[in-house]
Amino acid sequence: MTLKDQRWQDSGPERLYVITAGRSRPEAEAEVDLVTLIVARAAPQPSMPPEHVAILRMCQAPLSVAEISAHLSLPMSVVAVLLADLLASESVEARAPVQAARLPDLELLEAVMHGLQKL
Repeated sequence: MTLKDQRWQDSGPERLYVITAGRSRPEAEAEVDLVTLIVARAAPQPSMPPEHVAILRMCQAPLSVAEISAHLSLPMSVVAVLLADLLASESVEARAPVQAARLPDLELLEAVMHGLQKL
């Protein structure tokens, strides 16, 4: 049994229930998926749950939801609930992932080139 397997055993359903305060889904519709980037906007407060503190500390630089889930060894559904809480309190910001650069349409480039040649 690997260390990761042992961590999942240690985090039984009771622990996950406590972490999410019994919620299986975010209360507010949080528009996050696995590739959404999360960035901390506030410092951790002493009254925050340890999972919120961990998220705020690790998200000083943009981090995807999948990476947060992996670092915390928590299921995506639990991380989504935690992030919804932090988004509601404006402690974190959700950003769309950076899109790969797309090349412009070849026909458009040819039209521009022909138009410039006619000048």
